[in-house]
Amino acid sequence: MVGSGCFEDDFGRNVRVTKVDKCKKYKKTSYLWVFTKKNKIMIIEPRMRGFICLTAHPKGCEKNILNQIEFTKSQGPIDGAKKVLVIGASTGFGLASRITSAFGSNAATIGVFFEKAPAPGKTASPGWYNSAAFQEEAEKAGLYAKSINGDAFSTEVKNKTIELIKADLGKVDLVIYSLASPVRTNPVTGVLHRSVLKPIGNAFTNKTVDFHTGNVTDITIAPCTDEDIENTVAVMGGEDWEMWIDALTEADALADNALTIAYSYIGPSLTEAVYRKGTIGRAKDHLEATAFKISNKLDSIGGKAYVSVNKALVTQASSAIPVIPLYISLLYKKMKEKGVHEGCIEQIVRLFKERLYTGEAVPTDEKGRIRIDDLEMAEDIQAKVSELWEQATTETLPAIGDLNGYKSDFLNLFGFGFDGVDYQADVNEVVEIKGLV
Repeated sequence: MVGSGCFEDDFGRNVRVTKVDKCKKYKKTSYLWVFTKKNKIMIIEPRMRGFICLTAHPKGCEKNILNQIEFTKSQGPIDGAKKVLVIGASTGFGLASRITSAFGSNAATIGVFFEKAPAPGKTASPGWYNSAAFQEEAEKAGLYAKSINGDAFSTEVKNKTIELIKADLGKVDLVIYSLASPVRTNPVTGVLHRSVLKPIGNAFTNKTVDFHTGNVTDITIAPCTDEDIENTVAVMGGEDWEMWIDALTEADALADNALTIAYSYIGPSLTEAVYRKGTIGRAKDHLEATAFKISNKLDSIGGKAYVSVNKALVTQASSAIPVIPLYISLLYKKMKEKGVHEGCIEQIVRLFKERLYTGEAVPTDEKGRIRIDDLEMAEDIQAKVSELWEQATTETLPAIGDLNGYKSDFLNLFGFGFDGVDYQADVNEVVEIKGLV
């Protein structure tokens, strides 16, 4: 029996305990797990390991959802799709797409994601809490919303999703494909593929920043192998997107004139060696080529596939790419100064309102891509960022960059750092997603 007090659990969280029944040390760990008679109530704080935060705050994630819903509503109604499937619906652009569809167009939405559920003493992944909060708000608004938690690359999850569509919605008129996973098991071959972030041909050396400390250093990344390219394309290319559309088409689950959108990024010459001209760039090339294949397949129902090229943003994925955090911190500084900075929800609302659902043809570039990275790639913005890049050091970055904005956005991903949330209050980490199928 242990008395009342504060303890630190496996994830580094300060756990406030008022009544403790038992304490148990698990093998191979020196950390203490504390259980109460009922659900554990605790204070959750961010605990970092590299570019990953190991904890998530349910109330903070809820605030994130409420903020995005509020922004969407403030922009007025969107005459968009009414039955929407979002593959990768729990974070980032996928989550913003679901919110925009639901609260901008009053759409019924089905979300597919792969998130870690909570357990007593263990927080869920942020996408779990995001989805739980979205479900609550959708129900309050009288909107249909159901979700499937599982491996979207698998045939099983595809079939389960299609069964739900056929039973509840009949057909969908918009499919958002927004998966960001480092690994994929091909459902046909059973082969597990792992993506890598490497340059092609030669080693790449440039500046990067540790966004936790602000230290600017040089980093050298070794070039990839041919196998690295193949694996990265298998994970992040368009093969699975096409499999989803093929399965939906075969099941007659796509409405006439249905659209499907996947998200991509190009970026500037500063980052191209490790991004657009690296392994991930080959995957994006494949994704963009797949859009044309899908469009040809959807021609009989008047459907169309597009790749939307979006702006650089702070995500778990982008935080792991060398060079990108420094570029984003400089970019944010200049875009905020000009009043043209956008986050995920601002980007996606603009995509829907000014590109997809204007009543006119969808504007694209010479390669058939939708460009909502236009504000980032404006000549004056890029010229200034390139100039600042040459000046960037550990000493100068606080003045010429927006590293604090980067850190804030990173913490926001996990539900931390939001105004109006009492982070010193006890919180129940065990939150359910009501609409989970």
